[in-house]
Amino acid sequence: MPHASEMMAVNTLKEICVRAVFLYIVLSCSAEALKPAKEPAEARLPQHVNATFLVRSVTEEVSYLAKQGAAYAAQGVAHVQRVGIIQATRDAWDVFRPGGQLHPQYLLEHKWNFIFEGVLLLVIAYMFLQHSGPKKKADKPLTEREIDELCDDWQPEPLFSHLTEAQKAYEPPVVSSPPGVIMTVNGKKAINMVSTNFLGVAGDPKIQAACRKTVEKYGIGSCGPRGFYGTIDVHLTLEERLAKFMGTEESIIYSYDLATVPSVLPAFANAKDVIVCDESVSYPIQNGCALSRAAIKKFRHNDMADLERTLQAIDREHRRLKKPLNRRFIVVEGIYAQSGHLAPLDEICKLKEKYKYRLVVDESLALGVLGQHGRGACEHWGLRPGDAEVVSASMGNALASVGGFCAGDREIVDHQRLSGLGYCFSASLPPFLATAAVGALDVLESQAAALLPALADNARLLRSRLAEVSGIQVEGGSREAVSPIVHVRLAEQSKGSAEAEAALQQVVSAALRKSGVLLSVNRMSKLDAVKGGPSIRMVVTAAHTEKHILKAVAALDAAVQSLTKPAGRGSHS
Repeated sequence: MPHASEMMAVNTLKEICVRAVFLYIVLSCSAEALKPAKEPAEARLPQHVNATFLVRSVTEEVSYLAKQGAAYAAQGVAHVQRVGIIQATRDAWDVFRPGGQLHPQYLLEHKWNFIFEGVLLLVIAYMFLQHSGPKKKADKPLTEREIDELCDDWQPEPLFSHLTEAQKAYEPPVVSSPPGVIMTVNGKKAINMVSTNFLGVAGDPKIQAACRKTVEKYGIGSCGPRGFYGTIDVHLTLEERLAKFMGTEESIIYSYDLATVPSVLPAFANAKDVIVCDESVSYPIQNGCALSRAAIKKFRHNDMADLERTLQAIDREHRRLKKPLNRRFIVVEGIYAQSGHLAPLDEICKLKEKYKYRLVVDESLALGVLGQHGRGACEHWGLRPGDAEVVSASMGNALASVGGFCAGDREIVDHQRLSGLGYCFSASLPPFLATAAVGALDVLESQAAALLPALADNARLLRSRLAEVSGIQVEGGSREAVSPIVHVRLAEQSKGSAEAEAALQQVVSAALRKSGVLLSVNRMSKLDAVKGGPSIRMVVTAAHTEKHILKAVAALDAAVQSLTKPAGRGSHS
């Protein structure tokens, strides 16, 4: 059957022939019309025939025939090219088809495979004989004396940073009793003012009994990540209870609290995104921000005006550079671990709505402490569930267990099950610790009306009495009245100095040795970007009584006065 292009070429040729015949007739008539007048009249064309019309018709026909001829020539060339391609394809197939000269079966029958195998062996041998690195020059061997001199001069890098004299002299206290308000420290009874067991549920007999049953049923560890035979029914129960308590759709638990935020932030932020965080965030948040590879912008601690300036500067920069849309996060703590300050989440939430950011709140020290039901700083400031897109918290404080969790919408949680590194690649939380957290939630939900007001009253009492101690500086103001974390510094202390740390350690040691009150010095790690200087950290719980608090304040006062001269009233920062 003829090809469509061939049929078109034939039709075009027919049309050209017809028009050529017509042109011949017209030219013949034109010749007769243009003969001299001496010829007979009957031999000429009629008078009404216009010579100009004939010339124009002839010109149009000649032009049309030229165009059609060129088109026909182009079609002919294209046809020849197609025929050439088809013929080349057929020739190639004849060579490579079964029976062809380059078909593998033909090559094997005629022993061509030995040539290919030989070439491959030569290439492999050449690769093996090549050196992976640059050619080494022949060095003159060292003498024994030179070797000894090099060994004597070599100084290895220290395995740890050098200790100060105060750190060398420091002897950590030895606790030999279960956690509680009163513990045995160095063989003597002491008031515990360091534990973040805010609700006093650590060591609860009912919770211990439930944990013991879980150990008898499942053993100690889970022996695998959550996605690889490491999920136990108590894990699912705890996640369901946490989501219900926090008022969110779902929650996800991590086996280690320090890995929670460093897993959550990289799961949602990447190098194209922006994270705006308070300059005083804790080390886990700093680590999470760094692992996300996002652009990190910091604002002054709890300074909302500086936060808005930072957000405006970011917005202007993105508009000026015409950067594509990205994800932007504001990351804060409900109660800051390094200062005990409360983040003004009501103002932060307004700014994040205004500038289209997502809010990430770490409730590690606010869970079980703030809010009518103990849900944390978000509830304390009147935020609804969902106003903060991502809420994380440690279960090692108020819940008296181990691990951390993240609560939010179903999309937020499900994304972490495949992208949260601490969830995917770490062994899951030991089942008995999940049981302990469930037991602590039971206590919090059933006794919140009694425990939370008692904790807030103890926090106010501690701060009010510390304000009467001379020679110290208490972190926080009226907004932090309900914060159970109190940081105390010497009034004449210079931030970050080794002398200040040594002086604070003397105060802590004197309080324990002379008055039986266990305090701690909050030291700053070299890895920590926050440079607030050392401080004495005091923690109050719902289980403390007024007598315990007054004795702790008196012990601190006596230790400070024995170290420094009276320097007036305590002040707030």
